Amino acid sequence: MSVPHPPRSTGPACLLAVWLAMGGMVRAQEAAEPAAAAAVPTRGAADGSITTRRDARTITLRIPAPRGMITDRDGEPLAQNIIAYQVALQFQQFEQADRDFVVSWARARLQSIPSIVGGIAAKSDDELYDHYRHRRWLPLLVSGQLDEKEARRIEAQLPAGVQLHPVYRRHYPHGECAAHIIGYTGSVGRLPTGPIQFNEPLWEESEGRAGLEKLHDARLVGEHGVKKLLFDEFGNKLLEEQVRRPRPGGTVVTTLDLKWQKLAEDILRKGCRRGAFVVIDIATGEVLVLASRPSFDLNRFIPGISEADFKALSEDPATPLYGRAFQSAYPPASSFKPVVALAALRDGHVTENTLIDCPAAIAIGRTVFNNWSRAPEGPIDVKRAIARSCNTWFYRVGIDIGSSSFLGLARRLGFGESTGLPLVGETGGLVPTDDWMLRHHKRRILAGDTANLSIGQGALLASPLQVAQAMAGIANGDVLPKLRLVRQVQDPRGRVIEAPLPDRRNSLGLDPLTVDIVRKGMSDVVNTGYGTGRSAGLGFTTLCGKTGTAQWGPKSKNQRLAWFAGFLPRDNPRYAFVVLYEGRPGERVSGGRMAAPMVRGFFQGVRDDIKEAIEPPRKALVVVEESDETIAPDGSPMGDAVMTEEAPRAIPAELPAGDEVIVPEDEEVMDENVDEP
Repeated sequence: MSVPHPPRSTGPACLLAVWLAMGGMVRAQEAAEPAAAAAVPTRGAADGSITTRRDARTITLRIPAPRGMITDRDGEPLAQNIIAYQVALQFQQFEQADRDFVVSWARARLQSIPSIVGGIAAKSDDELYDHYRHRRWLPLLVSGQLDEKEARRIEAQLPAGVQLHPVYRRHYPHGECAAHIIGYTGSVGRLPTGPIQFNEPLWEESEGRAGLEKLHDARLVGEHGVKKLLFDEFGNKLLEEQVRRPRPGGTVVTTLDLKWQKLAEDILRKGCRRGAFVVIDIATGEVLVLASRPSFDLNRFIPGISEADFKALSEDPATPLYGRAFQSAYPPASSFKPVVALAALRDGHVTENTLIDCPAAIAIGRTVFNNWSRAPEGPIDVKRAIARSCNTWFYRVGIDIGSSSFLGLARRLGFGESTGLPLVGETGGLVPTDDWMLRHHKRRILAGDTANLSIGQGALLASPLQVAQAMAGIANGDVLPKLRLVRQVQDPRGRVIEAPLPDRRNSLGLDPLTVDIVRKGMSDVVNTGYGTGRSAGLGFTTLCGKTGTAQWGPKSKNQRLAWFAGFLPRDNPRYAFVVLYEGRPGERVSGGRMAAPMVRGFFQGVRDDIKEAIEPPRKALVVVEESDETIAPDGSPMGDAVMTEEAPRAIPAELPAGDEVIVPEDEEVMDENVDEP
């Protein structure tokens, strides 16, 4: 990871150059409008589209601006423009212009296209003749979008009067990668029919429909250009003038690291059917990884998705359109226990050396609350309670300090409200209050509720992103960093126009010694022989974590979740993380067996980056020189701006080999218990 470099941009000159070289919108010998019997009024016409004098007329058209790019933190494109082609009829000025002749001419050409292209859009006789009468200067599009390879294959086979019409097409070079964050675009209405309107677009325009494409649409759209075509009274083109060049949209540089994101998604793909992976830079609040599984290929939505395909995606039981990392709320389970431990230490209820019994079960009212191990462990301190994830220890401590104590700290750590990132549909989770319990369960929070809440069950809900944010706060101890998903916004020449600085969201004010005790306990989860997360251990740094296993289910709690959340290294933590594993109905899962090995595999895969970040050399900011050139999709200059770009780093084809993973005895989730009122 490094300072972002301004990415390459496909400028308007590229499309226009290709478009004009192929004959453009209007060929001088083809485009014509029969002279009016009498002079039509000049520029004050009602629709303003055609200005005429006795010897000339002008058509004013809008040149849609190229949409800006979305990139990762180093300028690697996540969303960009490519040139696609559509087969189009280009009508001539016919001496014999009656309806039958025009329709016959068009039908003869349309009949030859399917064998070349494989299918065309149905056009009625009325549509064909209407286009000739009102807009024969403009191509009549009759096919879907073709890529460059397809266009080259058919170009020589097209009959006279049929041409390839180039258009910008949104492209997502990494398909499913970060799909829930990037989002996608859609067409803005349909191309007009009938008389040409003033300032109508030369080709279809698009707008953001989801994700960053939607939330940053205003920055990505750009400024449209203007083209005017001047004809004499006989329809001969006198002048083609680009009055204003289109200005490409800005570039949105995200905080995501593409290599890390791809590796996390690959690990999820191999390790679970459904889940999430989040990594946060604790120092800056930058979200480096925000992965959800399953995902979907963004290119399925470009240029438009069929009703059948969208229905299949939206009705898929695996809900691939749903970003589990930030749109789903789950019981955080034992990953929440460090919050309770911090509250107990902060309030002075326990010290580092306080011993509290960890029996196999305790009775609260008339209900028995079990420990996951089914075996007593005797008196243990807070560090071992975290490492062993002793439910009964946390039941007792949670009830003694009261739910208001640890739930109040949970809110300071970001539980119960959305993170504020530019994410469509982000959940705020739930931190219950007495009022909420009265509304939904006709009672206040009772001792049994507090026991369940103290182990991250009950009504407590959080997204993986919220849990990762809380881990960043626990690792920092002093402040909860304000999360960032957009690193900067650049103008078309690569100049930074927005660059939010790292900021704090909440002041935590926790005593460093208190925080260090919890860090030691979370280190023992991974780095001792008795911890529940030993399978996450790394040889090159000390990773701190917390396993968790929860009951969960959209309709009935018949599924289990596996969590592993934490940070690294132990001293001066740099990265916070979380992995969520959604189990199948009835599947026995645990954080130590399912989630922790995925964390280990990920950090082994980015070992060199981690080592560099722990002792990071300061990198100089890249200076971008302005130019009058634009880089075309094939890399050739086209006349806007040249921007520097690092060569992308290689993505490992498979996870690096490591030591054999030791599967520990891990916590088993117990049924919830609620004290009877």
